[in-house]
Amino acid sequence: MRQEPAGMPGSAGQQGQAARDVAIFAAGCFWGVQYYFDQVPGVIKTEAGYTGGHTNDPNWHNTHEQETGHAEALLVEFDPKRVKYETLVRNFFRLHDPTALNAADGINIGSNYRSALFYFNEAQKKTAKKVRDEIQKTLSKPIITEFSPASKFYEAEDFHQKFAERTGRGMCHIPYQPI
Repeated sequence: MRQEPAGMPGSAGQQGQAARDVAIFAAGCFWGVQYYFDQVPGVIKTEAGYTGGHTNDPNWHNTHEQETGHAEALLVEFDPKRVKYETLVRNFFRLHDPTALNAADGINIGSNYRSALFYFNEAQKKTAKKVRDEIQKTLSKPIITEFSPASKFYEAEDFHQKFAERTGRGMCHIPYQPI
């Protein structure tokens, strides 16, 4: 289980590797969120997990029972030369309903399925809020997405990693459209 996100935005990889950035998004069930972000050119790696809560070492059961305060979330590692953080934020907002309280994917209900964006620095926060404000102008209901500083990220159980890719199920979100 990883407790700290894999690198900070703008950190260089090993010698000869391009800089890599990270982002964390929560948009309902992480199965579909992971599947859709894996389709984005420039995304290097994704990891389903839990963040934003008050307990250490959460798992699916105690998160699902709403004992942890954590959201099902996705850690996204990406190449900022191939995809901008702003593009990822736009993808995040379009793949779920950011106006639905604790039911971002439209099927699952509970605070663990909330719409949340966890930022690593002020630049990410500013970009995310700019995109949110632009999208809000197109919606009749208010966006209620939580914006919080990134904190410890706990990797979900192996069963949950790449679930939709492995099974063809678990994509509760809107149909994916390439960006």
